[in-house]
Amino acid sequence: MKAFSTIKELKAEIGRFKTLNKSIGFVPTMGALHKGHVSLVEKAKAETDILVVSIFVNPAQFNDKSDLLKYPRTPEKDLQMLQAAGVDFVFMPDASEIYPKGEAEEKFDFGNLEKVMEGAHRAGHFQGVARVVAKLFRIVTPSRAYFGEKDFQQLAIIKMLAENFFPEIEIMPCHTVREEDGLAMSSRNILLSSQTRSEAALISKTLFQVKDSNNSLSVAELKQLVEEKINSSRFLKLEYFEIADENTLRPVSEFSNSKETRAFIAVKAGAIRLIDNISLNS
Repeated sequence: MKAFSTIKELKAEIGRFKTLNKSIGFVPTMGALHKGHVSLVEKAKAETDILVVSIFVNPAQFNDKSDLLKYPRTPEKDLQMLQAAGVDFVFMPDASEIYPKGEAEEKFDFGNLEKVMEGAHRAGHFQGVARVVAKLFRIVTPSRAYFGEKDFQQLAIIKMLAENFFPEIEIMPCHTVREEDGLAMSSRNILLSSQTRSEAALISKTLFQVKDSNNSLSVAELKQLVEEKINSSRFLKLEYFEIADENTLRPVSEFSNSKETRAFIAVKAGAIRLIDNISLNS
């Protein structure tokens, strides 16, 4: 495994393999890696010739500077995990390498996809995500890029980004990986206190209950159920719960056989914000 900190060095190495017609797999991360990331790496490793993983805590996607400062960083552990998983190249740039001074800020139009749920609660977040992903796509020039469904709205944004600007890159969705108690794996989980971590399992339990009840309860009744269940814990506070069309992310007010729907949730677990989602069709 080789680690790179500069764009020039990484592009030169990737270019060497591209001349040999090798396919390039790419897993972009912000580090603090866990088994969910490893599942992406394993899938990418099995489906491509050369695997690149980036570790970069992207300042452009944090609308809260304190959130950026407290975001977990475990670079030594990350490198050990990636080495064990058989990654070929790791890209670990500084912010100045990705965002050089004086560079114009790239803007994107994602329509409704960036206006609902996370977009409504985190101003500018998806513009920051798209900005860094576009840069990384141009640097790595992958054949396939792998993203987890836990960040389903982000996945939808990246799919649109690829369709509009990088049609040569295949976006590969990967299922959410969960802890034994059902909590979706997230780098932020290590920031939870022991008591809050125990209570956070209620988030996925509630989503699974929604899935089990969507044939018998209305959307309005499910929303009430979720609000009561989550807010019954003194360690959890519901930020939003939404049932939306899986393709457009537009909220639905009633279920229809013709629509693929997904339940989305954001919860404050103590001081830590957690998100999750689940398909209501499969």
